[in-house]
Amino acid sequence: MTTSEQNQAPLRAQVLIVEDEVDHADVMADALRKPGHVSTIVNTVDDAFEELVGGAFDVIVTDLRMPTSAGQHGVASDGADAGLKILDAAQRMQPNAETIMVTAHGDVATARAAFKHGAYDFIEKPLDLDIFRSLVNRAAETVLLRHESGGLADLVQHDGFEGIIAGSEPMRRILATVKTVAASNIPVLITGESGTGKELIAQAVHRNSPRVKQRFVAFNCAGQSETLLEDQLFGHVRGAFTGAEKDRQGVFEYADKGTLFLDEIGDMPLNMQAKLLRVLESGEVIRLGANDSRKTDVRFVSATNKDLQQAIKDGVFREDLFFRIKGANVELPPLRDRREDIPRIVHHAVAKHAAQMAPNTAPPAMSDAAMLRLTTYDWPGNVRELLNVVQSMTVMSIGTGEETIDVRHIPDEVRASDDNDGGDASGAGSLAGASLQQLEKRAIRETLRLTAGNREQAARMLGIGERTLYRKLKEYGLR
Repeated sequence: MTTSEQNQAPLRAQVLIVEDEVDHADVMADALRKPGHVSTIVNTVDDAFEELVGGAFDVIVTDLRMPTSAGQHGVASDGADAGLKILDAAQRMQPNAETIMVTAHGDVATARAAFKHGAYDFIEKPLDLDIFRSLVNRAAETVLLRHESGGLADLVQHDGFEGIIAGSEPMRRILATVKTVAASNIPVLITGESGTGKELIAQAVHRNSPRVKQRFVAFNCAGQSETLLEDQLFGHVRGAFTGAEKDRQGVFEYADKGTLFLDEIGDMPLNMQAKLLRVLESGEVIRLGANDSRKTDVRFVSATNKDLQQAIKDGVFREDLFFRIKGANVELPPLRDRREDIPRIVHHAVAKHAAQMAPNTAPPAMSDAAMLRLTTYDWPGNVRELLNVVQSMTVMSIGTGEETIDVRHIPDEVRASDDNDGGDASGAGSLAGASLQQLEKRAIRETLRLTAGNREQAARMLGIGERTLYRKLKEYGLR
């Protein structure tokens, strides 16, 4: 191990240990506690499947052979290949995790079978705990590096997804959809609350399309009078109205051969909706004051924070225009439904603002307590609000020469808010349908990782006594 590796802070992974021998499972969990990993222990195959369905793990360690019952998950009754069945399930349910097989039958055939079923590696019993710990550490590093690689799993800086945080499952699905639809010329409608990043997604559509070398033109339809809106969209000729001293292109012509993004399309007046529909159907614009039309070729992307189907019922949005612009619909979740992305956004924003303010010094660290408060807040303004808050916190910290950003740097309206009563501190995204027991287990698991296994601090963050936490750790098989 190199000196830099020795000095590197340990990765705090969520580890699922599937082992029918209780004592052996406890030994493995204890071995992983030192580097800061949080282990969930299950002793049956059915319990393993329940965790794979309801949990979120970085590394899965499973024994190859375990006695099984004729459970609901269809595992072979003799248990000889139970571990391989778990590997298959992990590939489907925990696609971002790495899996390690533990076996007392370390022959070539077993190893090949494990790798065929997607295992990261395998290790023989009896375990050398140092080797086991190192193997889990490497698997955790692999997961982290994959998250930071510029793909769809984390903060994306390459491949046309600059600046987008996509660690959560909803965002990974969205970026996969973007990659799929971008190659075509199909119109894209992006919906979601204000501040969720609709323009970033529109830019990603453009950057991943064949039009990437052409212009990306963004225009906001909100707050525009009908006359001004028509002029901005379609342009005018000289003399069309008082002050029109020369011909002027509208955004449709300016974006010719490229991508045109109309934001807040739900605020467009009805008369303008009819004119927009005609342009989208014909591909031709008529400048104000002109008689002849001009051909344009644009990739059309639009966005709104309104419910357009309700707007249609209310008679303020045309149904035919809705079907025209909704070739593909990308619905962005609010930040409160993808809380696991918040730490990534925070760290990225702190580094960015610190580099601007103090380029020759290390960025300040975010305290666990501050991060927990940011993660559990509901963020009605979504990512835009979070970025503004983090910028303010970073400025205050660096401006006073402090090396740590703490709760005291959080603005009063966020720190004092009681609006996060229904928040999910587990960072597991949307948890609709999860049982209260699953929610509690996830919250405890994530808080333990955040505190590097410090039970006293975790209990304080969770608002429960340390004895209560200890009892729940035993109840849930957490180490």
